[in-house]
Amino acid sequence: MPEPWEYVLNIPNDPRAVTVSRRTLRLILTMHGLITLVDTAELLATELVSNAVLHTKGPAALRVRWSPPGTLRLGAWDADPEPPEPPGPLTHLTDAENGRGLALVRACADVWGWQPLSRNGNRGKYVWCELAVA
Repeated sequence: MPEPWEYVLNIPNDPRAVTVSRRTLRLILTMHGLITLVDTAELLATELVSNAVLHTKGPAALRVRWSPPGTLRLGAWDADPEPPEPPGPLTHLTDAENGRGLALVRACADVWGWQPLSRNGNRGKYVWCELAVA
């Protein structure tokens, strides 16, 4: 049975961090033999990191954690302690140019949530989601 593992990528408040995070996630999952999760995980991580970078002014971090027998947890920490806006129904957001991120996360992940979380002395929040592997 595979052992649990976790990676944390600290990212600056820079829109390029979204691409760096997505490509890093692809490499992590490929190296751990989880290629079947890559497309969905990339979409989810992109939404989480985009929110962290675009809607806050401080640093952020992407956390990727594997827990046997088959749960992948993705999460983004940011320095804004305010809770995320609750996602609206995805069907109402099909023509929207923004605001779909957490609705996509809710639609594609098995479960998602958020919690207040301080990191390195900075108050903030951690928004996470999980994918289960059958």
